[in-house]
Amino acid sequence: MVKKLSPRHGSLQFWPRKRSKGSLARVRNWTTIKDTKPLGFMGYKVGMVHITGVEEDGKKTINYSFPATVIECPPLKILSARFYNKKQLKTEILSQKIDPEVKKTLTLPDKYSKSFDDVKVDFDEIRLMAYTQPKLTTIGKKKPEIFELPIGGNKDDQLAWLKENINKEISIKDIFEENTMLDTHAITIGKGFQGVIKRFGVRLKAKKSEKGQRAVGARSGGWKAHAHMMWRVPQPGKMGHHTRTEYNKVVYKINDNLEEINPVSGYRGYGIVKNTYILLKGSVSGPSKRAIKMSFPRRPNKSLIKPKIKLEKVIL
Repeated sequence: MVKKLSPRHGSLQFWPRKRSKGSLARVRNWTTIKDTKPLGFMGYKVGMVHITGVEEDGKKTINYSFPATVIECPPLKILSARFYNKKQLKTEILSQKIDPEVKKTLTLPDKYSKSFDDVKVDFDEIRLMAYTQPKLTTIGKKKPEIFELPIGGNKDDQLAWLKENINKEISIKDIFEENTMLDTHAITIGKGFQGVIKRFGVRLKAKKSEKGQRAVGARSGGWKAHAHMMWRVPQPGKMGHHTRTEYNKVVYKINDNLEEINPVSGYRGYGIVKNTYILLKGSVSGPSKRAIKMSFPRRPNKSLIKPKIKLEKVIL
């Protein structure tokens, strides 16, 4: 019987195979927009469901079934406004309403009276420092994630928006809309120390092989070859926990109807959704309870959106 060939799965697209230092993904490029609002949001991955939909084309009715990921999105709060000039931080204005849980991560001053009227530096961009509210969820966590978000529009519009909203909460409904696309940035599941078969997809050796079956065959060449191990040779090591960006995730629904999305016993490994949630088509990197960053699409593809489909039911 012919053996099935299985080429190595160690793609050099993600090289070197470095693991992320923390559990919060870094966004290297933010897509700019004309509207004056934050360019991203953050939520917590809940799990996956199935969505059924119907497309009526006059003559016939087509039924669809899509896998979707549920991300719980409690409102964000603004920690501070940061003024930049030529990508250098010049000054920072703290919010007057900061949750006490932020002190679990940062050391804040006891007294702070600086306001926007005291800013007398030249700036070309304003960004906001936001933090999540995991205390509103059921993941059993209180320490918030703190991250920086850019704002769309010119610097005058950014300043006016921050003066109005620095002490308010930011909802995901204020940023994203249904039947649109976004990019997700997350840290994948960590799988620990693994061998070359699972880590790189190396083919198993013969059953009667003398020096192990789940290993690489000729590792360093003949006796005349180099005296070190080449970087191309698959090696065992730690696997997973990488930063990954997924482009063009279709937004099916942004809703507050919790009865529609919550199972009776809650989601396995997560619990019950208590806040506004977002449904994204397909899977999203990372385990449940992992913080997921969402941003406007970097390379949008409008052909992926099918507005003619009417969503009917969520199958838990």
